[in-house]
Amino acid sequence: MPTDDSQASPKARIAGNVLVAGARVAGAACADILLGRGAAVTVYDREDSERMRALAARGATCVVTDDFDPALLDGVEQVVLSPGFPPHHPIARAAGEAGIEAFSEPELAWRLREPGAARWLAVTGTNGKTTTTTMLAAMLDHAGLRTAAVGNIGVPLVHTANGPFDVLAVELSSHQLHWSSELAPTAGAVLNLAPDHLDWHGSFDAYAEAKAAVWRGGRAVVNLDDPSVVALAKHADAAVTGFTLNHPERGQFGVALGFLVDYTGPEPVQICSVDDVHPAGWHNVANALAAAALARQVGVTHADIGEALRKYVPEPHRNVTLLEHAGVTWVDDSKATNPHAAAAALASYDSIVWVAGGQLKGVDVEGLIAQYAPKMRGAVLIGQDRALVADALARHAPGLPVVVLDGQDDAVMTEVASHAAALAEPGDTVLLSPAGASYDMFTSYAHRGDAFAAAARALIEGEAE
Repeated sequence: MPTDDSQASPKARIAGNVLVAGARVAGAACADILLGRGAAVTVYDREDSERMRALAARGATCVVTDDFDPALLDGVEQVVLSPGFPPHHPIARAAGEAGIEAFSEPELAWRLREPGAARWLAVTGTNGKTTTTTMLAAMLDHAGLRTAAVGNIGVPLVHTANGPFDVLAVELSSHQLHWSSELAPTAGAVLNLAPDHLDWHGSFDAYAEAKAAVWRGGRAVVNLDDPSVVALAKHADAAVTGFTLNHPERGQFGVALGFLVDYTGPEPVQICSVDDVHPAGWHNVANALAAAALARQVGVTHADIGEALRKYVPEPHRNVTLLEHAGVTWVDDSKATNPHAAAAALASYDSIVWVAGGQLKGVDVEGLIAQYAPKMRGAVLIGQDRALVADALARHAPGLPVVVLDGQDDAVMTEVASHAAALAEPGDTVLLSPAGASYDMFTSYAHRGDAFAAAARALIEGEAE
C-alpha cells in the first residue's frame, strides 16, 4: 500500500540552535537526531547520566543543574521539551516570554518527515492507549503493512518517522500533544476522557483540549459512549467515525449479536466475536473497535482485523492474572495509574482485596471508592497519596479492613503480599490496580507490577514448601 506523500513536511522547520530539555529516552533521541543534522544543541537535565556524557562526546553542550538559568536560552531559536516539562515549568515560561518556539519529540519527528514517509495512525485517551496501539499495530502487520507501535509506548518517533514503514501506530500522551502545533496524523482516536494529569495541565478543559490535537489531520475516531469525547468532537474540524459498545447506527462501529461490527458501509460487516477480544472486558472491546476503525482508514480488511484480534497477545500489567492459590486469584493491573483506569479492573471482579496508592496527580478518588468499596474485602495502601485513599475509604466504607504501609521502595511489596493474603478469602481477587502513578516509589508502573508479581509468587511458593 503506497504511503501518503502529502503528509510529509515540505521542509524541515528545525533551527540551527536548539535547547533540548530532559535527557532521558525521548530527549536523548532528539538531541542525537539534531546533532546528526548539524544543529548546535544544548542539553539540560538535573542529573548527569551516561546519555549526557555520550551526547557531550558527540558535540552537545550539556548542562547539569537543579535550577534552570534563563541565560541558557540566549541565542536559542527552538526548545524541545521532554513530556515531563509542564507549561508552568520555568523553561517553558521563559521560552514563551522570549518568543521562542517550544515543542515535543513527536512534533520534532513530524517536522523531520521526508517525502514518502509512513502515515501515522494516532491513539490518545485517558486509558487504553497502549492496548489500542498494539492492537492496531497487530492489525496493520497482519495486513502485510510494514509497521511499528511507537511514540509514548516507549519507542521514540524521531528514530522511526523516516524508517522503512508504511504506516505507524502512534501512541500520544496529552503532554506530547500539548507541545505540538503541526503534527497531523492521517487519523486519530480519542478513546475516553476522565480527569488525569490535572497538576500538569491545570484543568480538565486544558487536558481535553490537548487530546483534541490528535484530530488535526482531519479524520477523527470518537468514543460515542463517552460524553466528554463526544462534546470535544463537536468542536473538531474533522470527519468523525464513531464507535460504541451498543448496536451501531450507519456510519459507526459497534457491537451486535455478540460480534464487533463495522457499519460504515452499506451493510453491517461482522469483524469477530466479542469473545475473541483479550484481555477480556468491555473496555478492551471498546479499544478493539477503536483500533479497527483506525485500521480501516488505511484499507485493512475486516478479515485481517478479526484474525489479528484473535491472535493478539496482550501487553503486561493490564488486568493480567498472575496466579491462583487456595481459591484466591492474584491480578496485576499496575498500568491503572488513574481512577478511571482502576474502575475498569474493579468492575471486573466480585470480591476484591484492593492494593492501591501512589501519586494521584491532583485527581479525586472519592467517586471511584464510593462506587466500588461495596465489592471490597479489604485494602492495602502504599505510596505518596496513601492517606488520601485511606481517608476516602474511611468515609465510604468505615468498617472495611485497611492496611496502610509506609515503605518507600519496592521492598514494601513483600508486606503488601503478606497483608493481602491475610485479608483474602477463597473466591476473592487480590487486585493491584493503584489508581495512581508509580514514580514516588518505582521507576515505572512496570517496575511496580513486577515487584508485586514477584512478592506474590514468593509468598505462595513459601507456603507450598
